[in-house]
Amino acid sequence: MLTPLGEHDLLLFWAQFLVLLVVARGLGHLARRVGQPAVVGELTAGLLIGPSVFLQVLPTQAAWLFPGGVSTSAPILAVAWIGVVLLLVETGFETDLGLLRRLGRQALAVAACSLVVPLVLGFAVGWVMPSAFFGPAADRFIFAAFVAVAMSISALPVVARILGEMDLMRRNIGQVTVAAAMINDLIGWILLGVLAGVVTSGGVQLGSTVFTVTAITVFFTFALTGGQRLTNTALRVSRRISHGMTGPLTTTIVIVLLAAVITQAIGVEAVLGAFIAGIVIGRSPYQHPQVRRTIELLAAAVFAPIFFASAGIYVDLRALATGSGLFWGLVIVAVATVTKLVGSYVGARLGGMPHRHGLAIGLGLNARGAMEIVLATIAFGLGVFSSDAYTIIVLMAMVTSIMAPPLLRRALRGVRPEGEEAQRLDREEMLAASVLASTTRALLPTRGGMNSRLVAEAMDLVLQDEATVTVLTVHQPGLSDDDCRCQSAQDELARQLTDRHLERRRVTSADPADAILDEAGLGYGLLGVGMTEEFRATHELSSVLRELVGRTRVPLLLVRHGAGQGRRIADSRRILVPATGVRAGRAAEELGAVLAARLAVPLDLVHVDSRSDRDEQLGAEPGDRVPVGGGRGAGVEAATQSLLDQATDRARRFGAEVSASVRRGAVTPEALLDAGDELGADLIVLSTRARDIEGRPFLGHGPEYLLEHAPQTVMAIVFPPEEPSGQ
Repeated sequence: MLTPLGEHDLLLFWAQFLVLLVVARGLGHLARRVGQPAVVGELTAGLLIGPSVFLQVLPTQAAWLFPGGVSTSAPILAVAWIGVVLLLVETGFETDLGLLRRLGRQALAVAACSLVVPLVLGFAVGWVMPSAFFGPAADRFIFAAFVAVAMSISALPVVARILGEMDLMRRNIGQVTVAAAMINDLIGWILLGVLAGVVTSGGVQLGSTVFTVTAITVFFTFALTGGQRLTNTALRVSRRISHGMTGPLTTTIVIVLLAAVITQAIGVEAVLGAFIAGIVIGRSPYQHPQVRRTIELLAAAVFAPIFFASAGIYVDLRALATGSGLFWGLVIVAVATVTKLVGSYVGARLGGMPHRHGLAIGLGLNARGAMEIVLATIAFGLGVFSSDAYTIIVLMAMVTSIMAPPLLRRALRGVRPEGEEAQRLDREEMLAASVLASTTRALLPTRGGMNSRLVAEAMDLVLQDEATVTVLTVHQPGLSDDDCRCQSAQDELARQLTDRHLERRRVTSADPADAILDEAGLGYGLLGVGMTEEFRATHELSSVLRELVGRTRVPLLLVRHGAGQGRRIADSRRILVPATGVRAGRAAEELGAVLAARLAVPLDLVHVDSRSDRDEQLGAEPGDRVPVGGGRGAGVEAATQSLLDQATDRARRFGAEVSASVRRGAVTPEALLDAGDELGADLIVLSTRARDIEGRPFLGHGPEYLLEHAPQTVMAIVFPPEEPSGQ
């Protein structure tokens, strides 16, 4: 019969929750202020609240707050385990299997050596430790195996946080360190799952071990194949039927819990299922970014601090007061540190990395932190570790996490990126705020026609190689397949996108705009649309395009072909981009520069000065061109000069051949058309933000004029309307 918690038990639970959260978050903040990861302060909170300090200073209050017993400890431990699950989900989000493949030899060499050396020597240390450190369910082999795994694991969240705070994540050294930590954690959690299964099955039994290993392998394989497809479908449906992130958040939590239940049912810890679920959800194109952020915030702000602090309340530093406890504590810390450092260094050198990089990787991988606490908690809960062994492992995690940042800074002092790495970092910095570089999925609705082909060609030229394009056709009820031309329209664009990962989707809807917007809301970063042929005659957007421009929440790539029918974008001879100096205008500069570099054609950046009161200052008639060089142009204000210099520099960093000029004209779009005619440009690239004017989407006078009157092909990036204030 289930006995409900009494009033006193509930009071204790809320009091424990309050104290653990306040102290853990407070000390975590202080740890960050002194340059340490927050987890160090959170772990320290547990030491202060536990028997090491609180019980010694205020024994009566400590005994009331943490009296022991199942009824008083189970509720707060349940909250702590939620923290473990969320932490492992977050770790799964950060596990990039593609990164593991790309880094190849270096990552594998570092991962293998940094795992094997601590594993072997850790087992040896565990084997010779006195049986006083064994828990009630441990024999010598199982205890030594758990110590070995504890020494081999690196804490990916802590490692990633340290590297991020030191601005090393984009460096080759940072990528190799993260990749090695991923492999360490992945293999470490599999080994932990096997060992946990062995303990729960009652001993080292070959049949049980084979079953556990096979079950983990099958589950992991299924999760990354059929499970990935099921996850994608579930997340896609939840985003389609739910407004906001309530549905996707619920779906994400359900997937995590399902994976946790499965791994627990096959005799492996639920945290491994949460980790695998995090990998699968993180790889899904339908993952809601706000859901991921919400889980990370919940873990960082509430549940993970509770877990780390609750881990510390079982640590009694008096265990180190004895000669044996202190001796083995020092041995564990020393062996864990040296073996991880030596193994990582040897692996880095075998992978061809410099001496100081190998040393730095070893120092970075030495940070155990979060994962070590999870392992120690599992081992303690299974009865493998005694409270003294648990204390030593937790302290080892804390010591290695505390020493990693300052030693890593010292090891990399004066080390600067060179050669290919320096070029890559420069390009990544340039693309950091880029609309195009951040787009991994683009949507291209089509009914066929030249403008759609031009959009497809533009996407193929400017998107990153790994980006996916989804071609969407909307079949309206009542139309035959021949009238719809859905298949032929998709085939037409597929021929344009032969070298890119392509998805095809066909939906049936009486409202094409709603269907397109519903699909665009499922995690796409760019929506590409070709203008209708009627626009050139009527200068009016179609009803569908008006809806898309006015309601889209993702940037829209809009293309209207020029007067020369049949011309491809690849046939462009010169590209013109207005240099406006506003933030939205940078997207056009980027798009034009990427196209110019890919097509090896000149790019003209043109700034129009429409102030009539500057005619005499400029000494020019309307339409005249003022060339811009490297310094301040004659009579041109320093701000304008700086604007063009910065735009020119950005374009050149994309590899484009650039020239820049200032034009004077009372009407900006007319001055741009004059410049286009004079320069011989056959492609104009611009960007704008849509606005709502009396219920009609408005692109701005200049963009609309160019779309209506320019003889050149016009390509425009249209940013969504700004949200009304207060929403």
